[in-house]
Order: sequence, then C-alpha cells, then structure tokens
Amino acid sequence: DNLCICFQYTFWNFVPKNLFEQFRRIANFYFLIIFLVQLIIDTPTSPVTSGLPLLFVITVTAIKQGYEDWLRHKADNAMNQCPVHFIQHGKLVRKQSRKLRVGDIVMVKEDETFPCDLIFLSSSRGDGTCFVTTASLDGESSHKTYYAVQDTKAFHNEQEIDALHATIECEQPQPDLYKFVGRINVYHDRNEPTARPLGSENLLLRGATLKNTEKIFGVAIYTGMETKMALNYQAKSQKRSAVEKSMNVFLIVYLCILISKALINTVLKYVWQSEPFRDEPWYNQKTEPERKRNLFLRAFTDFLAFMVLFNYIIPVSMYVTVEMQKFLGSYFLTWDEEMFDEDTGEGPLVNTSDLNEELGQIEYVFTDKTGTLTENNMEFVECCIEGHIYVPHVICNGQILHDCTGIDMIDSSPGGSGKEREELFFRALCLCHTVQVKDDDSVDGLKKNHLSRGSCIYISSSPDEVALVEGIQRLGYTYLRLKDNFMEILNRENNIEKFELLEVLSFDSVRRRMSVIVKSSTGDIFMFCKGADSSIFPRVKEGKIDQIRSRVERNAVEGLRTLCVAYKKLTAEEYSNAQKLLQNAKLALQDREKKLAEVYEKIERDFILLGATAVEDRLQEKAADTIEALQKAGIKVWVLTGDKMETAAATCYACKLFRRNTQILELTTKKIEEQSLHDVLFDLSKTVLRHSGSLTRDTFSGLSTDMQDYGLIIDGAALSLIMKPRQDGSSGNYRELFLEICRNCSAVLCCRMAPLQKAQIVKLIKLSKEHPITLAIGDGANDVSMILEAHVGIGIIGKEGRQAARNSDYAIPKFKHLKKMLLVHGHFYYVRISELVQYFFYKNVCFIFPQFLYQFFCGFSQQ
Repeated sequence: DNLCICFQYTFWNFVPKNLFEQFRRIANFYFLIIFLVQLIIDTPTSPVTSGLPLLFVITVTAIKQGYEDWLRHKADNAMNQCPVHFIQHGKLVRKQSRKLRVGDIVMVKEDETFPCDLIFLSSSRGDGTCFVTTASLDGESSHKTYYAVQDTKAFHNEQEIDALHATIECEQPQPDLYKFVGRINVYHDRNEPTARPLGSENLLLRGATLKNTEKIFGVAIYTGMETKMALNYQAKSQKRSAVEKSMNVFLIVYLCILISKALINTVLKYVWQSEPFRDEPWYNQKTEPERKRNLFLRAFTDFLAFMVLFNYIIPVSMYVTVEMQKFLGSYFLTWDEEMFDEDTGEGPLVNTSDLNEELGQIEYVFTDKTGTLTENNMEFVECCIEGHIYVPHVICNGQILHDCTGIDMIDSSPGGSGKEREELFFRALCLCHTVQVKDDDSVDGLKKNHLSRGSCIYISSSPDEVALVEGIQRLGYTYLRLKDNFMEILNRENNIEKFELLEVLSFDSVRRRMSVIVKSSTGDIFMFCKGADSSIFPRVKEGKIDQIRSRVERNAVEGLRTLCVAYKKLTAEEYSNAQKLLQNAKLALQDREKKLAEVYEKIERDFILLGATAVEDRLQEKAADTIEALQKAGIKVWVLTGDKMETAAATCYACKLFRRNTQILELTTKKIEEQSLHDVLFDLSKTVLRHSGSLTRDTFSGLSTDMQDYGLIIDGAALSLIMKPRQDGSSGNYRELFLEICRNCSAVLCCRMAPLQKAQIVKLIKLSKEHPITLAIGDGANDVSMILEAHVGIGIIGKEGRQAARNSDYAIPKFKHLKKMLLVHGHFYYVRISELVQYFFYKNVCFIFPQFLYQFFCGFSQQ
C-alpha cells in the first residue's frame, strides 16, 4: 500500500490479535482461567456463570474495535485507490496509487498531491521550476520553489521523458524532511553519462501539493513506508486509560484477597477433617477411588473449588457495565449538537471509545499552530505612515468609503513632504518582496490588470508578503509583475511605473529584514528595506521614530505581526561601491554567508523611517477563549509548530498563550551559538527558579498578575541538542534540567519542529516523573506522530487532508470544540466511570470479611 498504515488489524489476524489484546487485560485473563477451572474440575458453580459474561464482554469489545478499525481500513483503501498518471511506453496511463513502484515516472497536475517521494525531472514552466506547499508535512502553507534536474528540464512531453536513460543513486530512506543526498547519471547516446548532484531542492515529498504549475514529471524514488512522510509516523499501539490501569491495581489487590481466602479455607478444611468421623460422616461416605487419590492433588482441587466459590469478589458485571458505558458514551458525544460545525457540515468522530474517561484527566495539551489555532489566512490590518494611520475599508471621518481603491484614514491626511513619504511607503511595499503573480492571471497582459485591480493573484514563500501586497493594492498601489528584471506597479492615477531591480538582499532569521535596490525610470536609485522593528530602528537616522515605535508596540501587544519600512536614496557612486562589495562576497568560496552578512551590515544603514505595517494571522474562532478556559482548568498548553519563531510567537500572543506580563525565555539555536547549551540551560533554570520559593499561584494556570509569568520558546535544533546523549554518557541531565524549566513556565512554544520531534516532546513529558496525562491535537499529516504518541490524540477535520483525523482517537471540526470535549464530556465520563468502579469494588469490602468470618465460625465442612 502507498499510504501509511493507520489501522491495527487485517482480515486474517483480527480474531487472534484481538483476543490477544483483550486477554492482556488482567480481568479478562482472570475470568478465562476461572472458566477453564470450572470446565476441568467438579466445582460448586456452573461454568455458564463465568463463561457467558466473559463471552459477552469479549464479543462486544471485539465488535466495537473491529468496527472502528474497519472505518480506518475504508479510509485507507480510498486513498490507495486514488488514480495516478504514469508514463508507460511513451503514453500516459492511469493506475491506482497502490501500484506505484520505485522507478516509475509520474505526472502530477496543479493542486494534486504527490503520491510518493519524487525526483523532479521537468516542469511545464520554462525555467524548470515548480511551486509546492508543504502544509501537511511541516505546517507551512506558503509556496516553496523546487528545481528540476538541469539535463532533463527541457523534456516537456511523454515521448521525450520515456526516451530518457538515466540511473539514480541516493541515500537510504531518512526521516529528515529537509535533507537529501543523491546523484543522477544521464546517458546521452553511447557517450559517458553526465553526473548531476541531487539535493533537497530536487526532491518533491509525498503529501506536498503542486501549486501555480500546470504539471510536472518526476521519477518515484521512495514509495510506501519508505517515504519521508511515512518515516515520520509512529507505529499505532493500543492505548489504555488511567481508570483501566487503576482497575487493574484494584483487581490485583482483590485477587490477593481471593487467593488468601481460598488458601486459608483449604487449610482449615483439612484441619477440620483430620478427625475420621468429620472426614467421612455417615451420610457422605467416600468411594474407593476418592480414598486412593493423592493428598496434594486433592488439596489443589479443593483450593481451585474455593477460588471458584468465592469468585464473586471480582465482579464481572462491573466490566460489562463499564464497557457498555464507554460504547454508549461515544454516541452521546457524536450526538452533541453544540459540537457540530455548520460551516464544514461536520460533527465529532469517535475512533476509539476506550478513552472516554481519559478526556476528563488531561494535564497537558500539545497543539499544532497552523490550521489548528490559526486559519493561516493573513489579513492586512493597518499601516502607519509618518504617524498617520491607514486602515482599509473602515469608517473614515464618520463616513463609510465604498471605493475599494480609496484610502480610509483614521486621522487627517498629511500634506507637502508627507504626501511624498506616503507614496514612497506604498512603492516600498510594492517593490520590497519576493511575491510572484500567478501565471493564469497575467496571460492577457496588462489590460486585464487595468480593468480590475483585484484580478492579480499573488503567491509567495511567505503569506505575510502576500497580505502586504494585497493590502497596499486596496490602498491604491498594485504590483503587476516582474518581467525582464523590471518590476511594474500601477499607481493611484492608473499609470504604470517601472523600476529596474538591481539587487535583492534576501531575508534571513538573523538579520530579520530584507532589502531591494531599484532604479526608477527617472534614473533615481532607491534602497527599500523592511523588517522587524528591533532590526530597523537601530539603522534609522531620521523619521518620526517615536510615533511609529509606539504604534508598533501597541500592535505587537494585540498579537499583530508588525514590520517597519525604511528607505534611502543612493548616488551612482554609492551604488557602484555597494555592487562591488556584494559581488566579491557572492564569489567567495569560503565563508560566503559570513562575508555577505558583513556586506549587508555595511550597506543597510542610515535609513529614513517611512512607517510600519500590521498584519493579522486570523485565529480560529474562539481559539483564545478555549486556551484561557483550559488554563483556568489547570491544563498546561504547549504549541508545537514547524513555523518560524516570529510567526509562532505572534500567534501565541494573539491567542493569549503568552500575556502582556509574560517574560519570554528563549532556548534557540541563536542563543546556543552565543553561549554553550550548558550555560544557557543553567541561566534559564536560575531565572525561573528565583521566585519558586515564594510561589503562591496555581502552578498550572499561571494566570496570577502579582507573580512573574514565564513563557519558553525552543526550536527544533535546540531540542535535538537537549535530546542528544552527552559525551560523558549521562544523557538524562539536560533533559531533567529542561523539564524543570518547562514546569516553571506557564506556557511553552516549540517552533521549527519536525514531525518526529513533536512526538519526542510529547514522549518526554509523558514519561517524566509525574507521568501526566497528555493530549495532542492537530490537523495535518505532520501532526500524526504526536497524536499517536499522546495518551489521547485528537484530529481536526481541516483543510489539510484527513490523515490526522484518521489516525486520531477522536476527531472534531474546530479547535474551539476541545473546550466542551474536555471540560464537559470528559469530566462527565471520568466521574461516571470512576463512580461505577468505586461502587462495584468498594461494595465488596462490605461483604468479603463478614462472609469470611461467617464461614470461619460456622465450619468449613459444609461445602
């Protein structure tokens, strides 16, 4: 099968495997032994009294688990039977995806998902590139660019691809999504093959989706369980609730009482029968075979008879009742109208009803960000230019402006030089980005854009940039396209302005800014820069810094993603010097990145501040309320995401995971580069433990205003170092220190996480010394590993496919439904089933000892 197996049974192994799983439960195994004893020896009670209840429990559980697994089988088969286009003998053939084999050449069309890991051979785009979204892998829905093999990118039809002769050498399947090493040898006629290196930029991963490209051809390199997506899955295992485990403890205690009781009764029987007239009363004479039986065999048989006689101590009816409660309780959850989402037309699904009561005991919630907490739908909120606030489509000066190209201002419009700065700000945002215009919407040339400003569809590696360009379009300036190294924009007067793109100083997480150098049609050279406020303000020499800074701080507190925009005008000589520095750094063979960073630092200074923007990553409905309710209930919430730190931190502020008074602690690669991991961990430990002696707040909720709240941010690379065994062999020290820091933080954000690292975090907390009950919730295939690892896994029936929902124990339509699921349904199931267990077990305490004393004083010969 080409899909990762998310089910547990097959048609052939269902009966033996299910029976094995069920008899792993101590209670079921005990009742089976009692039933066998009743069949083998002459006992006081009939085998039917133990056999029928046991058969009923086993049958009901088997039917329930079989039905739940059959639903997973059904979904899995639907995925494996999806049609895939293969090239066979120069023709395009449709086959089921399960028939895909390594070496097959596959064609994938726009908006289709890659059925396996493919080496990118050619594209419908002339430059041999394609755009891909990897939302189901790492949670990022932005467009990423991949490149075809140089020698094959010119092959555009089935016949040319089929005539290709090449061999591929590559590494063994690895779970790392971002690393790949290989080589392709392309044979041209009888000449020696041309060898080309293959890297991660040539590998299209299964689960990713093709965007803004008509079609691509690729050769299958890893299929089925060898794909990187499959290697990031956890094996599905049987989960057992804490109540069930506690029932086992009760059972063992009562089993010890039962054995003791049977043993004492057996001994007392033979003490009583030591006198002849008591051993064989006149009304119950023994037969000759009974007199000749071995004493030890008779004693063992009597011991088993007493075990069967006192079997009522362990109530089989309790297990039947609890099983029925769980089974029927799952239906009450799916029938809840408040858990139904009218937008999607979906309701909750119960894939595993064995964990109903576990929902009421959750201590840690691990949640994905993109698509779970947020809709991943960036929206331009406002911009601040020279201290003036611009908000698209709001009430302006008491009037509603209906013109979609008009500017809605909260205060009065600037005049004179302010107008010039305003236009420069809009031009800066139209030029300083990596946005591309979707091909289909520019085939008719510029005429289409003249007719409608809203006709441009933008794509970018960053959704923020798309939101900014679309927001500025609504304010009157439209970015049209990049053609022959000229960027074209449409201004407010419907005139096209052309700027020659001279240099791009690309964004990176250390600089936290990007710049472009452009030349206008009048010959003026401008350098536009946008970036984080902490990166831009130190490089600004003039502008209304205080007004803009205060606006940026206000927006950041509200959870909006802010960027500052600045510019400077360059003379021809200044540009020439900058170009030489950049060219020398780009040609360096050693320390190229370091030299480029030094050049960027020299060039990006002495700016004039223009303004700032605010973009909102729209949260899921009531996501903040849900997190607040969970924290008040004593549940710790952790966010695990593959997204970058700045984006994730802004979302955490917006959904109230981090609050205004929360002190953010960073355990990131950048920090570790400045200090050693050991020093960083100990510094953080000192910080969070400073107030621990006078800790008066609820250690879970962290909502007290009079105490310092701490929020921890950690990235995937730092986690790898923490989890890595130390050179002296003591692997546990860093983990314990890390856990101690986490325990004293009100919230934790883990960013740049690979799918397996998400599962590692969940496992680390799950196996800590407190052994808390954990829950993981997500909506994409990248969340499957942590969903399977947690005690309870919840999938959101979202836009990124149904892998998470299929592999989860429960599925819900939206994150907001988690509040009712845990705090209402979960609490009710936990209380109800706990009361049942206590009733059945504790009522026996009232009967065990009185009955034992009665039997002791009344004599043990009357069996």
